Amino acid sequence: MMKTTQLTKDDFLKKVDNYEAHPEIWKFEGEKPCIVDFYAEWCGSSKMITTILDELAVEYAGRIDIYQVNADKEEDLITAFGIRNIPSLLFCPVGNKPRMAKGAMSKSDVKKAINDVLLQ
Repeated sequence: MMKTTQLTKDDFLKKVDNYEAHPEIWKFEGEKPCIVDFYAEWCGSSKMITTILDELAVEYAGRIDIYQVNADKEEDLITAFGIRNIPSLLFCPVGNKPRMAKGAMSKSDVKKAINDVLLQ
């Protein structure tokens, strides 16, 4: 069963955006659109989103990637993206600018964003 994938900063630079190499522009590094969930283990809303994202990783397997970044372990990423709310979801389409959603989202709202932003 496919689940979300944990990302370190090094992983993020290779699979999502190498903001260190090109800080002025967004350049998506992935092959498939993705969601990056900035979460914390102590956050109840993050636990709810993780359950939803694990289900959606199965449902959308092969079409999108779903990653998670632990806010407490990857402070450089949190700072670089100005994350102030946990959870925050970064929707990264191929060939377009990413969109950030802050706070908890329902499964139907995440699916709508996947279809409207990532799979358009």
